[in-house]
Formats: sequence, C-alpha cells, structure tokens
Amino acid sequence: MKLKVMFAAMLAFSTASATATFAQQQQPELPAPSPAATVKQRVGLTDVTVEYSSPAVNGRKIFGELVPYNEMWRTGANMATKVTFSRDAMVAGKAVPAGTYALFTIPTESEWTVILNKKAQASGTTGYDEKEDQARFTTKPTTIPKRERMTFLFADTTDTTTSLDLEWDTLKLSIPIQVDTTVQAMANIDQALAAAWRPHASSARYLAENNGDLAKALTYIDKSIAIDENWFNCWIKADILSKTGKNKDAYAWAKKSYDLGLKADNFFWKDRVAKAMEDWKKSK
Repeated sequence: MKLKVMFAAMLAFSTASATATFAQQQQPELPAPSPAATVKQRVGLTDVTVEYSSPAVNGRKIFGELVPYNEMWRTGANMATKVTFSRDAMVAGKAVPAGTYALFTIPTESEWTVILNKKAQASGTTGYDEKEDQARFTTKPTTIPKRERMTFLFADTTDTTTSLDLEWDTLKLSIPIQVDTTVQAMANIDQALAAAWRPHASSARYLAENNGDLAKALTYIDKSIAIDENWFNCWIKADILSKTGKNKDAYAWAKKSYDLGLKADNFFWKDRVAKAMEDWKKSK
C-alpha cells in the first residue's frame, strides 16, 4: 500500500514538472507592446543616455485621454524613463549632478512640467517623492507630423548643448541640456599634465634597476623633475647617481627626497631613503 501511494506521488510530481516544462517551451518570443529603447548622445565630454519603453498610438487618442492632463506620467510605458548624465550638467538652467534620474512629466493642454527625480528605479509613478526631485521646470510642447511610436531623440547637439526631444503622436517636447565642456576639458588637461612626470620617472627607474643606460636614465629623471619635483623622482635620481659612484650628489638628492617625503601623504620608502642617506653620508 505504501508503495502504491509513493508511486502515485512520484507520478503526480513528474506530470506536474512535465506540464510546467511544456508550458515554458510553448511561450514564443513575440514583439512587446512597448519595446525597450535606449538613445545616447555625447555632448562635448558628457554622455547623456535615455532608457525607456516605447508605446504606440495604435489608433488611440493619446494626450488628454491615454495620457491624462494634470496627472503625473512616467513618460513612457512600464518602468519610469531613466536619464543618465556621465558628468554634471544643467537641464533647463537647473543644476543636475552626474547620475541617473527618473523622468516624470505632468502634461497640460498648454505646457508641461518636467521632473528629474533622484529615485531612478521608480516603477511608474509609484512611490514618487517630491523631496527627491533634482530639477523641475515647465516647457511648452510644439506640433509635429504624426509619429506612431513614442521616441526620444537628441537634436541640435554642439560641444556644450543639446536638446532632448520627446516625440509622440503630433507632439514634441524639448528639454534643453547644457554642459561646461571647457571647464571639464581644462580639468582633464591639468590632470594629464600633473601626471606627466610619471612616464619619465618610470622609464628612468627601469633603466636604473635593470643595468640600463644610466646617462639616459638621468636625462629621463631630469625631465620628470622639471615637470613636477616630488620625493619619488628625487629618490630615483639619487639612486641613479649612487650607481654612477657619485655618492655626494646622491646624498644631496636623497636628502631632498626625504624632506619632500615628510610633507607627503604616501612616503612609503621613508626608511629606505633614510638608510641610503646614512650609507652615502659615510662614503661621500
């Protein structure tokens, strides 16, 4: 009797599993009513990316009915539309730090309120909190030739500005975006130049530590020091000089390295430099 009960249970489990597997296999891949879409634009040095789901008109009256006036809209289908800025930007004159934001809108017949909200993973308008708004402004839509599927696109892009346009049915909404490319570019230049001492120092160190051309190593390290004198490249020069038998000069550069290192945050060879100074002072 127990065997019959056990067999019946196993048969029921196998049948259920087979039915579930069969059902899964019978699900064909079909077009989504509101397919996912992504559009991306580089403005100078800033990437602006929009991720959204794109519904179709499909014979319906859109604005004022499917998308009611005076109510918050997720500005697309499914999850709220997301806008990501790789660097700080200005949106309609409002400061928007680098990051990802949910894009909400409140349409009316004459103008729309546009909202960038810091709660980026919003499921529609559920859980919307006005306190999380990063930017909020109003803009007037314009009329365009009919567009069946809701689309975001970028227009009139320059090195510092672009227009993020929402087009659907016969309506276009333009969102002005501005970035300070000149400031960003200068920051990149300053950063690159500030680090330009490193390749010369690395090359000099390699030659010194691998029985290379020490005269060439000195040329490289002098170029490094000319760009940015710091404890590390001064120490490399001291080490090179010691390898050429110039311990007096090596001591002087090691002393300079030590003094600079005491003012630095990462003087990780402090003991090594101090020991070398002691040895070279005795033998100079």
